[in-house]
Amino acid sequence: MHRKEAIGVSASMVFALTVLVGGTAWAEVILPATIGSRMVLQQDMPATIWGWAQPGEVVTVRFDSLSAVKTETDEHGNWKVVLPRRRADGKAHRMVVTGTLPQEAQTITNTLQLSDILIGEVWLGSGQSNMERWLGGTRDGAAAIAAATNFRIRLLHVPNVQSPQPAKNVNAAWKVCSPLTVGGFSAVLYYFGSRIEKELNVPVGLINASWSGSLIEPWMVSTNPPGELYNAMIAPLVPFAIRGVLWYQGEANTFQNDGMKYFKKKKALIEAWRRAWGYDFPFYFVQLAPFSGYSGEQLQALWEAQAASLRIPGTGMAVTTDLVDNMDDIHPQNKWDVGNRLALWALARTYGRHDIVFSGPLYKGMKIEGNRIRLAFAHAKGGLKSRDGNPLKEFEIAGASGNFVAAEAVIDGETVVLQAAGMDAPTQARFGWSKTANPNLVNRAGLPASPFRTENWQGGTGE
Repeated sequence: MHRKEAIGVSASMVFALTVLVGGTAWAEVILPATIGSRMVLQQDMPATIWGWAQPGEVVTVRFDSLSAVKTETDEHGNWKVVLPRRRADGKAHRMVVTGTLPQEAQTITNTLQLSDILIGEVWLGSGQSNMERWLGGTRDGAAAIAAATNFRIRLLHVPNVQSPQPAKNVNAAWKVCSPLTVGGFSAVLYYFGSRIEKELNVPVGLINASWSGSLIEPWMVSTNPPGELYNAMIAPLVPFAIRGVLWYQGEANTFQNDGMKYFKKKKALIEAWRRAWGYDFPFYFVQLAPFSGYSGEQLQALWEAQAASLRIPGTGMAVTTDLVDNMDDIHPQNKWDVGNRLALWALARTYGRHDIVFSGPLYKGMKIEGNRIRLAFAHAKGGLKSRDGNPLKEFEIAGASGNFVAAEAVIDGETVVLQAAGMDAPTQARFGWSKTANPNLVNRAGLPASPFRTENWQGGTGE
């Protein structure tokens, strides 16, 4: 259900970490779930390794045969070390973490041995049901699952948990991607990761922390409610190094008529998550798909807020208006294209693949030419075309009265020229401005144009 309430068990019921640093008399070094066998460490970034042990315990971390890094826990039993950055090498690595607790009569130690660790690219996916949607519940999911054996893709699924305060851990474990492990994992993340792994030829770690029906507010960082999902499902992941975040959310906020308020909330979320990790990672998101169940212009207003998010540095938007088979289903079944369109943004903007067209046409400006309006677009280099070979549709123009009528749309190089019979003095235009829009304007790469209006448009272009 698209309005499902975000409910779950308390994070404190899953991990009572105070036990780990209590009054026991033996060494007990503990690692968070993000750090374990089969994990992927982000290449070219320092790797923060942290955990808990007895206060005063000495913790030693050794990666393969490299020199050990040593630290001592603080009075609360917390410890942290930073390993030097490394490049992906395709090899499986080992890590040994040893806790040593001096006692009057003897020195007590305990050791954790981690194996099958890869170095590559790590991405975090979050949002609501369309991000959470499992591979087995999507179009062609069965075939994708059967072909999903790939030891270089690793999966970490964070369970649905809430917490009033930032939690320290999650109940999860890294798994090697296979037909036995990927069926219940996020389809969007899997398809994204598969494309990145193929294009870059490096291991990929995917972390899914999403919750069906969730508003954006519980994912926001706050010392007061509403931060229950951030506290329980995102905070425990920090400071595990990631390359970036993929976000697919907004349906719940559309139903509560957020409009441009959503832009402000999303901007605050992006800035706070980046502060938490300590660097400005890329944040790529999915535009909501058309759906008949919205009221009035709820969806169109949210589209504008999403497009406005492109004004935030390091962001990108995958457009999905052409991926809907059933306008009465808020969960489009085609998640392959969604994941791949997110991957295009990452490949071009994060990994420097300048040969890749990564976005469909985004509205840039208009010019009135007598009884016509000429529309200019970003990401239209090489020209525009009709996706299905039919005349362009979903374009409208209006005059001073503000009454919109269907417009004839003709491609002219990298622009589109609009006119309508009886409209002698048009002043504004709009495109795909319907909750059940099915437009057909694309660029040379076949990527769809995003809905827009020219009047007081606040969207960005991602350039």
